[in-house]
Amino acid sequence: MLSAKSIFQEILDDDEAFRLFCSIAAGGEAQGGWENGRIAVLLPPGQQYLVHRVARHGADEDKHGRIFQALLKKRQLAPVPVPPETDYTMLLERMGIGLAHSTLKGDQQLTQAEVIAYLAHSRVTEQRASEQMRLLQKHFGGDPVIGRAVRMISHDEDNHLAYCHEELLRLAYAGHGREIQRMLRETAMAEIRVYRDVSLAVMAHMGAILRWPTAKRAAVAAGIHAMYAYDRAGGWRRMVSLRMPERLGALDGPLPAGAAVDFA
Repeated sequence: MLSAKSIFQEILDDDEAFRLFCSIAAGGEAQGGWENGRIAVLLPPGQQYLVHRVARHGADEDKHGRIFQALLKKRQLAPVPVPPETDYTMLLERMGIGLAHSTLKGDQQLTQAEVIAYLAHSRVTEQRASEQMRLLQKHFGGDPVIGRAVRMISHDEDNHLAYCHEELLRLAYAGHGREIQRMLRETAMAEIRVYRDVSLAVMAHMGAILRWPTAKRAAVAAGIHAMYAYDRAGGWRRMVSLRMPERLGALDGPLPAGAAVDFA
């Protein structure tokens, strides 16, 4: 039976497919770590209270990248270049979502609007990350190979999502509600298109590696298009709603340190 669990099990069982999966994941996490690190440096005086939380977010993303690298090392696999059509982060940037790398590489402090754009981008993309990791945890949380990594990353992604809700609500209460809702909707509508395109690209590569028959490739693609249709019809609303999280200050703890040696 074709399901998310069966597809990922195939990827987990095949060295080349697992190598591509971990390489794509590690690249995305490392990119997110760099972006958050730069944002922490460029925050304006009025948002200095965010510095530790943004830095913690970036440090978590760096940690996740090291975990995926360590999972490769454990199987004696080397990372492979990430196909550009599977680069979720860069494709979003090309659509004008989030903060441009040209901005982050500079030394000019961010504006209030740019801080809101960053948080809106994080709110939407962390929703996707949290959902994906919860799905993996449901099916593979007890797996002896990847279970511990999946549980740790899933916990972190939930914290990141809680942080985004808290900070956007703080800004909404300060009078930026309309701007936040506009940016959230724009970001969500762009993200669902990019997620569809990246999912199709990743599954096309996996289908080639795993030698899926034409009918199976078509069925997987149809499932991705169906998810996009759901998101386009109204599923995107889950990405733009805001509610105060049960756990406040989810990113107030110490920055994670060291390499992911436990996974190697």
